[in-house]
Amino acid sequence: MEKTNREPVYIYTFAYSPDEVSLCRMEMRSLFGVESETNIIKTPIAINPSRSPFIKERIEVLFEGDTLSEIVDQADQIELGETTFKVLYVKINDLDPSVKIGYWERRNIERDIGWKVQGLADVQNPDKIFGIVTLGGRWYLGNYIKSESVWLHHLKKPREYSTALSTRVARAIVNIAVPNPEGIKVIDPCCGIGTVLVEALSMGIDIVGRDINPLVTDGSRENIAYFGLQGDVTTGPIADVTEKYDVAIIDMPYNLYTHATPEDQLSILKHARSFAEKVIVVTIETMDDMIKEAGYEITDRCVAKKGNFLRQIVVCV
Repeated sequence: MEKTNREPVYIYTFAYSPDEVSLCRMEMRSLFGVESETNIIKTPIAINPSRSPFIKERIEVLFEGDTLSEIVDQADQIELGETTFKVLYVKINDLDPSVKIGYWERRNIERDIGWKVQGLADVQNPDKIFGIVTLGGRWYLGNYIKSESVWLHHLKKPREYSTALSTRVARAIVNIAVPNPEGIKVIDPCCGIGTVLVEALSMGIDIVGRDINPLVTDGSRENIAYFGLQGDVTTGPIADVTEKYDVAIIDMPYNLYTHATPEDQLSILKHARSFAEKVIVVTIETMDDMIKEAGYEITDRCVAKKGNFLRQIVVCV
């Protein structure tokens, strides 16, 4: 099967609530270097779509054209032998609502392309799925992968408290902190019950946790083990961290078990500066002056909402 495009091209679609727009777009910027005003993006960057809580699906582009008929003509280059397949019309696109494609037209598009593919059609349980999508006035056909909502499996933990980050937000923060995990060492020095640790470890990221409170580090270890993951969590003050890390993720303590005063917050940031080149600060209050006093420069930020409750996510280097 010959591809018409020589360089890899991927199309991702996104699903998010109005409260999540800022966080989703910041994750886009981190993962892809750009953001989209719509919920679809084309990029040469390949990532597992299940990494993101906002990515719904990915198409690895095989063929493209200005018209659907061009795609249909190219689809006969797909030779699958005994492999079963189906063609799926991707409903998320950048078409104006006035020209949205209806149900029966979508089925006809899938059928027309499917007739050209040399393989065994199976709409119930195919070995392979091809996605067809329109973007920017062009049509694209390629290998389709649906995202798995891994973070959903982590919703129910044996140990939790109400002010902890949601698994969905925690996963996005990890992606913002570590868009390219290869060779990156990460620390969560105020790890609490380990919500960030669980999401990072589930993505294979090299991360360790630490907290000054033994009650929450016990809970963090229990949560990590509960999901069949392995991670190192130590108990002690951030001042005792001596090893160097590429990134630190700091969710400033503000809960029943551990509350940081402004002096504590500044101390946490100054200590982080000694062992981490980059810090992601999660805070319920503006800390720009403290961040600068600690020696960091703010390079990006967003707001994560949950009703009237707001968190700032600030990228510092």
